Amino acid sequence: MTAHRDFSVVIPLYNEEENVRPLYEALKPVLDKTGKEYEILFVDDGSSDRTLPQLEDISKIDKKVKVLSFRRNFGQTAAFAAGFDYAQGDVIITMDGDLQNDPADIPRMLDAIQGYDLVSGWRKNRKDPFLSRKFPSRVANWLIGRVTGVRLHDYGCSLKAYKKDVVKNLRLYGEMHRFIPAVANWYGVRVAELETTHHPRLRGKSKYGISRTVKVFLDLITVKFLQSFSTKPIQFFGPIGLLSTTAGFFISFYLAVQKIFFGTPIGGRPLLLLGVLLIIVGIQLIGMGLLGEMLVRVYHESQRKPIYALKKVIGADSEQA
Repeated sequence: MTAHRDFSVVIPLYNEEENVRPLYEALKPVLDKTGKEYEILFVDDGSSDRTLPQLEDISKIDKKVKVLSFRRNFGQTAAFAAGFDYAQGDVIITMDGDLQNDPADIPRMLDAIQGYDLVSGWRKNRKDPFLSRKFPSRVANWLIGRVTGVRLHDYGCSLKAYKKDVVKNLRLYGEMHRFIPAVANWYGVRVAELETTHHPRLRGKSKYGISRTVKVFLDLITVKFLQSFSTKPIQFFGPIGLLSTTAGFFISFYLAVQKIFFGTPIGGRPLLLLGVLLIIVGIQLIGMGLLGEMLVRVYHESQRKPIYALKKVIGADSEQA
């Protein structure tokens, strides 16, 4: 039988050989002091240095440490997804492996999540370069909050705490790990934010840069679409298609009246091309919406996927066999 765990700590690592041992030594006493049953899941994201051998050495001396090793570098989102799949704790805490997140904040996260489903860290006094890290992060946080409606100061902070039932229902891909609060909010989870300590990086090299901003923007479009139209794509493509088709129809009707009743030549007018283009694009968009509806129907009916998320079922008579 699997031993019960009060909480699990999931830590992705990629080429962090200088931080592995100091991270474990800082983490271990903090977790022991909580007096709870816990486990530590280190996810080696295909490191090419001595990160994995050091993790293996630690797992030999500490039975509470579990190591998941990827065959190659799949990215932080995949590392978190693997950690969520293998975590056994009632609460799952995630953090970076570069020692910029402070392990001492974990007990505070455990206390804060008692009244919520998800607690997100806020690096209020962030110790990173302004132009390459802090400024793009502030722009991204503002944009994500505006688009998704979930206003957080710091979406990029990896130090977060989740109730088990929240992450077990999530499917992550791309760079979606930073959007978990927004995606989870669609399921009706209660989200809180907690100020956390942030330290400057002392060892190793950062894996983040301003180039990730483009990926974040593209994933934000995906999140917004999934958040609003994942089960009703026709409501996204349909109105745009109808608007385009209607505009194209009135343009074409206007040109037809000019040609038939006034003899105005319309063959070389750009407006004719615009009218035809709008009609064609509108029909294609409506067709895409209908195809999307068919795919959604096949997906949900063939795999018996629910379009709702239950929090709990109360009463013995409510249980299903």
